[in-house]
Amino acid sequence: MVKIAQISCGTEYSGVQKEIERAAETFGAEIIIPETDIDYIEEAYEKFGFECASSGIKLMIARAMSVVEGRTDADAVFIATCFRCAEGALVRNEIRRFIQQNTRLPVVTYSFTERTKADELFIRMEALSTIVSRKSILAREKQEGLTLGIDSGSTTTKVVLMENNEIIGTGWIPTTDVISSAEEGMKEAFKETDYKIEDIEGMGVTGYGRLTIGRRFNADLIQEELSVNSKGAVFLANHQKGEATVIDIGGMDNKVITVHDSIPDNFTMGGICAGASGRFLEITARRLGVDITELGSLAIQGDYHKTPLDSYCIVFGIQDLVTALAAGSTREDVAAAACHSVAEQVYEQQLQEIDVREPVIQVGGTSLIEGLVEAMSDILGGIEIIVPENSQYIGAVGAALLVSGMAKTE
Repeated sequence: MVKIAQISCGTEYSGVQKEIERAAETFGAEIIIPETDIDYIEEAYEKFGFECASSGIKLMIARAMSVVEGRTDADAVFIATCFRCAEGALVRNEIRRFIQQNTRLPVVTYSFTERTKADELFIRMEALSTIVSRKSILAREKQEGLTLGIDSGSTTTKVVLMENNEIIGTGWIPTTDVISSAEEGMKEAFKETDYKIEDIEGMGVTGYGRLTIGRRFNADLIQEELSVNSKGAVFLANHQKGEATVIDIGGMDNKVITVHDSIPDNFTMGGICAGASGRFLEITARRLGVDITELGSLAIQGDYHKTPLDSYCIVFGIQDLVTALAAGSTREDVAAAACHSVAEQVYEQQLQEIDVREPVIQVGGTSLIEGLVEAMSDILGGIEIIVPENSQYIGAVGAALLVSGMAKTE
């Protein structure tokens, strides 16, 4: 059983603890609380060197030190603090950095509320369990045989057919009914080949609809998108060795993942509002009277400084755009402002939660919006961002790649 060390400041005295444990148990993991005593708490606090007022925060620091010094045997780490606690937010990031600098354990951080439920934590716990239990698969660098990958996303379903490390067929379908969308995507992927579904040697599925599709087609691999997407990203970018940061701005949520030798070791996901997602850009494109595929080139020609967006809400963000257009702003400036707004929110809500490691690889359908890629580079201080060929298919590519290793590793 995968042991996840929980480093938190008080959840064990609330109903939230039961939800955390239930989420972990769902994916074959066990939550363990690092053991400490009063003397060790003071010793660890002095070593760590972070000044804080809360005794709960001091306990968190001691628990983190217990993991780093080997007093607690753990396979992964879950760091959680209350979203209302400013001191907790600061120490959460310091503890995350401390653990990553001194161990090779995968880490995930989370801000909980008094209403946090297990299903809100599922993908995080599933990813931690997957990274530990399937390291041999995640380290796989080549796709072999004939395999199919399906990524059932919130807005689109992507399908990739791969043969001996090459993509030979793709499908891209809007997600409606997850089964019918997957079937249409498979038809597209097979259309330009001489193969049929009966010929494939393995099927891997990921994304929101992975469980439904996996059961329907008896998939060989059903895996959460954090580990699968990061694998597909470093494979397509030809950067499976060393450090990298993967940014995936999706239709409903966003993922930022750091990897070392293809293995994810920290990730953040979600966001406060859809104003930080691809959905906001879709609505912006519609309001400007252009296709979403044209929004990026329009944004490249504009100046976001001329159309400031002050709201992080998708509703009020669109209202700001409408007001700007009425006041005489150009479509180019509005498009640039929308892209910059999304990039800024991803940075403030997620990229500050991790240590960005170069190269930065931007993937997913929104990576094809060049104005968004340029805005993200600008937000990160001019870092060059890699957008690999077929970046919109990363989940499906990752699934097709990983499933090709199943017979030899499991």
